[in-house]
Amino acid sequence: MSSGDPRAGDKIAEYLSQFSQKRTQMLEQIHKVIIGQKQVLEQVLASIFTRGHVLLVGVPGLAKTLMVQSIAQILDVQFKRVQFTPDLMPSDITGTTILDEQDGKRAFRFVHGPIFTNILLADEINRTPPKTQAALLQAMQEREVTVGQDTYKLPDPFFVIATQNPIEQEGTYPLPEAQLDRFMFSIKVEYPSFEEEKRILAGSTKNETPELAKVLTIKEILNLQKLIRNVPVGDYVLDYVAKLVRATRPGPEAPEMVNRTVDFGAGVRAGQFLVRAGQAFAAMEGRFSVSIDDIRKAAEPVLRHRIGANFQAQAEGKSTEDIVRHLVDTIPEPDVAKYGNRTAKR
Repeated sequence: MSSGDPRAGDKIAEYLSQFSQKRTQMLEQIHKVIIGQKQVLEQVLASIFTRGHVLLVGVPGLAKTLMVQSIAQILDVQFKRVQFTPDLMPSDITGTTILDEQDGKRAFRFVHGPIFTNILLADEINRTPPKTQAALLQAMQEREVTVGQDTYKLPDPFFVIATQNPIEQEGTYPLPEAQLDRFMFSIKVEYPSFEEEKRILAGSTKNETPELAKVLTIKEILNLQKLIRNVPVGDYVLDYVAKLVRATRPGPEAPEMVNRTVDFGAGVRAGQFLVRAGQAFAAMEGRFSVSIDDIRKAAEPVLRHRIGANFQAQAEGKSTEDIVRHLVDTIPEPDVAKYGNRTAKR
């Protein structure tokens, strides 16, 4: 259907309405086994529908692994889990070439590693050395793997959802900035509320495992990814995103607090992820336009792992989340009237 077709707007509205209903169905299915964590779940789903990767940060026992397994269950996709350990080698993830013999002839054959899947759960990613962590870099960015002289395409869609324990530092290897920047979201998984914890405890007394229904096929996921990339983004939203990202970098454009507490700020990729997240949040609510509130909603998970707080920030007890919240609270919203109906060109 062409953009000039008067029925195009109605068709898009219908697709968005269907997507919003699917999102509700997905949350209903996941909440059969996961109590609470609605914001976390919505951020994970938003990353999936924008081809992004996710880093889940939380203490042990908050059902991070169960959450990812449940999401994989409601999506008709392949799912594999890798437990990252200090002795894990890159070939244990990507695969390796072996010498095989068939019909009396010897030939090299590539054995695919667990990375050849739709959803890869990298459990406790910071427990493996940087050499093995780096094995994910090309896969996350290029969606392909190079082994020896050959390059292999990964399945589409492909997502990495990694977990990380923030409190145990012994025997861990902090993720380098280049690796962190590949993650669209860094999502903090918090403790449940009192009422949620009571429901979790009550559920543990029942001798039954809920069955989760499939909600989306691979084809539907790919179509929704295309739909979300076409959600219009107004010039005033791009203006706000650019100002927000640039304000994280020490310099003349940054607030005094940033210049005092930050060593380095977010790169251009952060702005791209903010826009994509805004498109996803809008579409998930059935809206065909991105608002400033959508960007604010995405600010913390997109920016918190892209800002380098310095010793002064530690001395003042300020985290990167505090810095992001300060920027969101202080950067003024653009005057929409000055921009008219202009949207980003595609």
